[in-house]
Amino acid sequence: MRQAYNSCRNRHCPKCQGLARAQWLAQRQAELLPVPYFHVVFTLPAQIAEIAFQNKAAVYTILFKAASEALRVAAADPRHLGAAIGVVAVLHTWGQNLHHHPHVHCVVPGGGLSLEPAPAKAGDRRWIACRLPVRVLSRLFRRLFLEHLQDAFDAGQLRFFSDLASLADPATFCAQLAGLKRIEWVVYAKPPFGGPEQVLAYLGHYTHRVAIANSRLVSLDQGKVSFRWKDYRHHDKSKHKLMTLSADEFIRRFLLHALPDGFHRIRHYGLFANGHRVAKLAQCRLLLAAPTPPTPDPTADYRQRYRCLTGRSLDICPACGGAMASLGPIPRKAPTWPDTS
Repeated sequence: MRQAYNSCRNRHCPKCQGLARAQWLAQRQAELLPVPYFHVVFTLPAQIAEIAFQNKAAVYTILFKAASEALRVAAADPRHLGAAIGVVAVLHTWGQNLHHHPHVHCVVPGGGLSLEPAPAKAGDRRWIACRLPVRVLSRLFRRLFLEHLQDAFDAGQLRFFSDLASLADPATFCAQLAGLKRIEWVVYAKPPFGGPEQVLAYLGHYTHRVAIANSRLVSLDQGKVSFRWKDYRHHDKSKHKLMTLSADEFIRRFLLHALPDGFHRIRHYGLFANGHRVAKLAQCRLLLAAPTPPTPDPTADYRQRYRCLTGRSLDICPACGGAMASLGPIPRKAPTWPDTS
């Protein structure tokens, strides 16, 4: 006999994201286009990461805004593409060692709707294939982010404490931003990868992830937690390392990545924006001569959806492979509150 705990459904839990991830990917399957896709990562400098930690909602929102604007502005420029593109952006706030490392993963289709009418048929739009100018994106992202950060400061939306208290002074804050304008910001774009199937598999590695997966945990021994991590400064086998932290330090690092209540960590822009997604994607498929993908059955219960999405049945015992039978519910106990009288 083994215990199977009820799902806590907390989005920061590494064990409770399977069904949510599968459902999200199924919804995206109906939206993906049969074109190559880019994976672009926008990373904040360490100086900004410190500000972000004390102003999570404000700075993470600016990160999303600046990254999506940089992609769409660069794509709209006729020198690069001259088209409207779509963006799916996912926020991650951690590095492999659980330190605070805010960055946004963006998946971008390799093309967009022309912003100019096609010469052959006035009023029609064309699908244009593209490549992404990384150096242009880096500098555009830097400028847009710092402009939005200055606007947030001027609007009184930022708070500074402890070692950053001096940044509450406008002159000090402006000096900090001036220094950040002179350094290169990291924007990384992988070469285009395959079509919808590959994109879904790729997205699955980034959506609904949390700071650490159970599979990386090695041991809890004498109040110390050991886990595997990758040191990306090395490119050979030596990058695979083991880190051991006190339980308190491990918990502290994990909680660095708790998001503000109600904050959306997956966002859609351009062709994928909620307001006009259906109409824009239908136009794209028409231009690409692509069929409309089937939509999932909305009447299926969660067990059927899970089996359809993951290929695994909740009615099969994960230990022996036999069919499981429901014997009855176990009533939830009412919480006990301490007597404070």
